[in-house]
Amino acid sequence: MIDKGLLELVLSGQKKKIENRAGERLFCRSGEPQVDLDSPQAQVVTGVRGCGKTSLCLKALHERGVRFAYADFSDERLAGLRSDQLNDVLEVLYKINGDFSFLFLDEIQTVEGWELFANRLLRKRMHVIAAGSDAGLLSGKSATHLTGRNKVTELFPMSFREFCMAREVDTESRTAKAEAFRRTAFDQYLMCGGFPEARSAGESRRYAAGLVSDVLRETEERCGISCTAAFESMTEHLLSSVPYTAVPKDLAGKFGFRSEHTARKYIDCLKGSYLLTGIQKYSPESRIRLTQEKLYAADTALMATGENALSAAGMDQRLGTIVLAHLIRSCRAEGLDVRYLSGRSGECGFVVCSGSNVREAIQVSSDISDKAARRLKIRGLMLAERQTGCTDLLLLTHHNREDIEVSGCHIRIRPVYEWCLGLGI
Repeated sequence: MIDKGLLELVLSGQKKKIENRAGERLFCRSGEPQVDLDSPQAQVVTGVRGCGKTSLCLKALHERGVRFAYADFSDERLAGLRSDQLNDVLEVLYKINGDFSFLFLDEIQTVEGWELFANRLLRKRMHVIAAGSDAGLLSGKSATHLTGRNKVTELFPMSFREFCMAREVDTESRTAKAEAFRRTAFDQYLMCGGFPEARSAGESRRYAAGLVSDVLRETEERCGISCTAAFESMTEHLLSSVPYTAVPKDLAGKFGFRSEHTARKYIDCLKGSYLLTGIQKYSPESRIRLTQEKLYAADTALMATGENALSAAGMDQRLGTIVLAHLIRSCRAEGLDVRYLSGRSGECGFVVCSGSNVREAIQVSSDISDKAARRLKIRGLMLAERQTGCTDLLLLTHHNREDIEVSGCHIRIRPVYEWCLGLGI
């Protein structure tokens, strides 16, 4: 039981930190328009830890100029806080803030049953904003109390456009200078990733290591993982191997899990914490789609940083991770799916689907100056064209730009950084 004196000490300190951020310059994130402060629904923002959920919500609140109260439940002094103590939290917030009509609950997933509390406030016309680093933030029995009374916004680490905005890099001009600066920025983005607090490659590595450690600790507690050493070893293996086609049976054998069900559960926990993203194989059979999932890191900052990271294969993996994140952001907004296609004669990295209809097939290669690598990627696009009937074929590379015809099919070849910004596509 946490007494009100400690609650007041913690929440008062958090209030001062938020007040100190009031004049902070915050650039617009892609998820910001989705946070509707006029809505009677709870506004729920989820995403990997450190991707900018708090900043996004604070920016929306500050720009509206509304009176709000803030509580961050990731503070270790609030560990073990129960849902029946949330009313004490509310009382203390009123004491230190005065009257308010907006309540921002940060990292609220640590309090089981918080949805009941939020639902009661919504009925009293309080505007509730909730943020959490758990895809299952609104899962479980208690979530039914917010069914139809919440709107979820999924936030990702910064896109390349947002990365440029944060560094004041021109994303529109087509001058040689602007192009050069964009290419330099993309090379940095490729290695640093999109976490807002990591400003350099070295800083990104340190930040990512701390973030993974924190997320694993929280995930182990939330998911009730007992085999923590094996779970952490599997996580390290997956993050150093992505993109990785998950075979739970093989993982169970490699890390000594009692069953492939355990391995599958652990993968789901990592996806739920947003460290990993999974895409299904393109197939009319649901069994194949569900069992042949390919895993990617949520951001390039989470990927291996050894010598192989700069090899052709390592660069391909990093480019593919950036492309998938960009596709997920854009496709989910349009109700589209992203899958991969694989057959005996090759593989196509990504196919964009509307139901069973494939709208676009995309391959990714850091360098197609090697003839064998070029043929391999084109073969994958031709496979997608034959199997799906899709004629919108795109090969994304680090630098190349051209249009080619192969066996009557038109293929666009474009630099990834231009594609991410929508330039010349």
